[in-house]
Amino acid sequence: MTAPLFQSSITSLPLLSKGKVRDIYAVDADKLLIVTTDRLSAFDVILPDPIPRKGEVLTAVADFWFEKLGHIVPNQLTGVDPESVVAENEREQVRGRSVFVKRLKPLPIEAVVRGYVIGSGWKDYKETGAICGIALPAGLKMAQKLPSPIFTPATKADVGDHDENVSFATAQANCGAALAEALAGTGKNGAEICAQARDAAIKLYEEASAYARGRGIIIADTKFEFGIDAAGTLHLIDEALTPDSSRFWPADQYQEGCNPPSYDKQYVRDYLETLDWGKVAPGPKLPTDVIARTSAKYIEAYEKLTGKTL
Repeated sequence: MTAPLFQSSITSLPLLSKGKVRDIYAVDADKLLIVTTDRLSAFDVILPDPIPRKGEVLTAVADFWFEKLGHIVPNQLTGVDPESVVAENEREQVRGRSVFVKRLKPLPIEAVVRGYVIGSGWKDYKETGAICGIALPAGLKMAQKLPSPIFTPATKADVGDHDENVSFATAQANCGAALAEALAGTGKNGAEICAQARDAAIKLYEEASAYARGRGIIIADTKFEFGIDAAGTLHLIDEALTPDSSRFWPADQYQEGCNPPSYDKQYVRDYLETLDWGKVAPGPKLPTDVIARTSAKYIEAYEKLTGKTL
């Protein structure tokens, strides 16, 4: 096992952006290298301590789903080994935690699918009886399974900001404005692409959640990101169905009316809630036991889902 990677330093390629977790490099006009670090953010603040093997888990889980669900929608992968596009002395940084992908035009929304009412969806439901304008049955309990999965898009937030739930009509309008130039001459429009993303997201969630349930994991909700190529063809991009982009619950600990434990940052969140910290940067350092237990939870999620050892 290599040392945790808080941030990459690939000098053989130009750095395009650095997100909460991923560092993105330009390989050429059509391809990108995405390095998934071991950074962890909580309450939208990047914490100073990396979580060992987190980047490996996120990459391996996403790759697993990209392969398993590739028949539903094309994805960003090129099939090329990421180590082949960096200098020899940089290969250790990308090994097991990177993908070499097509450069696509991203949709300006988070494509969120909810199968259970929890998190910000539960908050909205309690206040309005709806989530993103979708009316739901009265009397639902926290963490209750919905009659069928719902698509609840959100805006994409910058580092340190919060995503905002929006209606499907707003999501379509945002896609129309953001994709107009890219879709010129294709005969397609942003509203149509947004609808394709909605339908694909629900299919991805339904198939993934059925599989995961058989492995003892409930996928309560998840967020996808989509992009389009020059022809306006929709692709699944970024990550997919990982412990960072989804709410994974152990099926044997699920109970309506309470917030079940999850396979992600639970130990970190629980620890941070005990501190006198205003949830603004800089974030506090983490105790070694919290780091170790969080790392173990990520690894457990991968191994439970795939049946393989990381």
